[in-house]
Amino acid sequence: MIHLSVDGMGGDNAPKEICQGVMKALHEYKNIKITIFGNEKLMNPYLEKNERLDIFHCEDYLAMDEKDVLKKYKENKELSMFKAMSFVKEGKADAFVSAGPTQAIILGGHFIIKRMKYMKRVAIAPIIPSYDGRGRFMLDGGANTELKPEHLEDFALFASIVAEKIYNRKNPKVAMINIGTEKNKGRDLEKNTIKLLEMNPNINFYGNIEPKEMFTSDADIFLTDGFTGNIVMKTMEGSIKGMGMVLKREIYSKLSSKLGAVLIKKAMKSTKKALDASEIGGAIIMGFEKIVIKAHGSSDAHAFKNALRQAKEMNELSILSIVEKNMRSIKEQ
Repeated sequence: MIHLSVDGMGGDNAPKEICQGVMKALHEYKNIKITIFGNEKLMNPYLEKNERLDIFHCEDYLAMDEKDVLKKYKENKELSMFKAMSFVKEGKADAFVSAGPTQAIILGGHFIIKRMKYMKRVAIAPIIPSYDGRGRFMLDGGANTELKPEHLEDFALFASIVAEKIYNRKNPKVAMINIGTEKNKGRDLEKNTIKLLEMNPNINFYGNIEPKEMFTSDADIFLTDGFTGNIVMKTMEGSIKGMGMVLKREIYSKLSSKLGAVLIKKAMKSTKKALDASEIGGAIIMGFEKIVIKAHGSSDAHAFKNALRQAKEMNELSILSIVEKNMRSIKEQ
């Protein structure tokens, strides 16, 4: 039985959508148990009795717009997010899942769960949709606005191990997101990182790619700093949503288009699902000693259920023990 620790009060739509997502996951996945942390009075209307669900009451929780997360952590470690993290750190659960503020999850992860021995920084690693349906890792998606080349090299190693050992991508290709494909493009960060990647025998460096290539590139991993990565990720999500709105408008503007839509309805539904971020659910934060999943802040019940599915699957695959073993072998060469 896989035990998941959930911050029930994290997210723009908490606690309703988080609690409903928890119930969906419990109904769909019979090999999980969930302990949800939060204000019991606020959560109870959206929870059902289930022998695999425990509720841990926390009077207080972290606001999504909290400006000083470090101060809040020092003042009150009983907040729902931090209690849920401590539950994992103490070995009482296998993974932590939250749709709460990214900054707070990163801070709490560092102070409570701790970084893996061979990682100097952690990275948010969302799975980016791709034309072939396999998806691609992109990191960092927003954990660090400033990074050094050696940090990006560690990210590339971590993601390469996950791609090869867990997702069966043979000799996975690592691409640097840049403003051009030439080697001399970019800032000192990109240029110096490229030198490290080219020299590292454990990394299959693909070269630079521009963001416009991300849906169609055959690279397996996209590498960048958290500031750039977050902008790229949100631009992609917004573009997909905008294109869908335009397509829907055009389809319903003419009778002939409506008739055509009937014929391609199944294909359109499949396309929407393939590009929908809620189908992925969230992103693993690579580099912590335990599995930490950051769900989208705007997650609805369906998206949060899928974030819980991610945590479940990564435990089933023993992802962290495999990464730690391989990182140790590489670093100690």
